Amino acid sequence: MTLKELEKQLLALTPAEKAQAVQLLVQSLSNTWQGIEKTPGVCGGDARIAGTRIPVWVLVNARRIGYSEADLLESYPTLSAADLGNAWAYAEAYTDEIEIAIRENEEA
Repeated sequence: MTLKELEKQLLALTPAEKAQAVQLLVQSLSNTWQGIEKTPGVCGGDARIAGTRIPVWVLVNARRIGYSEADLLESYPTLSAADLGNAWAYAEAYTDEIEIAIRENEEA
């Protein structure tokens, strides 16, 4: 895809989608994810919500099997809606990483 083709698609996005796209681009440039941490020896080194032991893959998998965001916030009272937004953005940017983590943990 060329930059010109991408430009057309970006301009067609809703304001909320544009904001999310900008956030993804900024985060990919800085290679740091607001609210997401990876620490060797903590949660197997998997990406997790900062300051918690809640891996991003756990949230993605829970949503996949039918948990709503409200269910997740109720199940994990220390999480905020912003934490979930950060998790979804990270998971979208690193789909392969999240899929591997889900698969490895299902096999364990």
